[in-house]
Amino acid sequence: MDTTPATRASFSLPSLIAIVAAIGSFMNGATFGLILAIVAIFFGIIGVVLSLAPSKRGGVISTFGIGAGLIGILAAVIKASMYLFS
Repeated sequence: MDTTPATRASFSLPSLIAIVAAIGSFMNGATFGLILAIVAIFFGIIGVVLSLAPSKRGGVISTFGIGAGLIGILAAVIKASMYLFS
């Protein structure tokens, strides 16, 4: 009989950073928004890899962070082009 206590899976820090950075990328200007979008993608990839471990959660949040980061890059490019061409 296994007497080890069951541990509850927890969210990984990179997955939380990814989602916060992705949301922050939409709330800032073109330059800082682009930086936050890249951070969201980077930490989202790390979060997805870490979520493969049974003791970690956050795969869906990390994937959402990656997708929102990609949209954030597009939004930053549009913001920058609107600034340049106005």
